[in-house]
Amino acid sequence: MADSRLVPDARSEKASFNYMEYLSASCKKQWSFLDAIHGVLPFFGMVLRSRSTAQEKSKQDKLNALALQVVSTQVSDEINIVRLIELAQQQNIYSVDIHLPYGLTEEQLAAIQEECKHPLKLTQQDEHLAVEILQDPSKH
Repeated sequence: MADSRLVPDARSEKASFNYMEYLSASCKKQWSFLDAIHGVLPFFGMVLRSRSTAQEKSKQDKLNALALQVVSTQVSDEINIVRLIELAQQQNIYSVDIHLPYGLTEEQLAAIQEECKHPLKLTQQDEHLAVEILQDPSKH
């Protein structure tokens, strides 16, 4: 049992996003039919795309590539942020820092909490949103 403390905690990895970079890239992107489908149904095919990425890429690099596929100017900021959080969770990253162009309102934070499939702890300081994806107590 003591040996388990030597194993790194899988929940300790952290990802960060600059939300404006993703929105900017989304505006400049030349959309193919498949990109449009992924923009509307972002998790459609995500598993296929993530399997095709090179193994030598870091988790953050993989996450950045996937985020470029799902962040869209066609949906609300809340939906985009939920998509980023869900991507991180799918990559087994449970701590996410998101740099926003402006602070979110309490209503927006509540909408993110409600839309996410996982319990979250959201901490906002100015334009910085720290997200901790909590363990679901029903899965223990």
